[in-house]
Amino acid sequence: MTTHNCETCRFRATYDRAPASFVGRLWRWHIGWCPGWNGYINSLPEEKRAALDAAYGLKRKDKM
Repeated sequence: MTTHNCETCRFRATYDRAPASFVGRLWRWHIGWCPGWNGYINSLPEEKRAALDAAYGLKRKDKM
């Protein structure tokens, strides 16, 4: 099983602190297509996945 560093990602932490910063906006754009992020999200339990969807304003394709 692949381990994902998304939980401790410095760019994600920057987004959490300052979403409007350049790095924060870059991270938010990046998770839209990142295979590592998609793997991380899919490895989470549904409750945590839903919380991240709400926190980051994500629209998951499998919900449509």
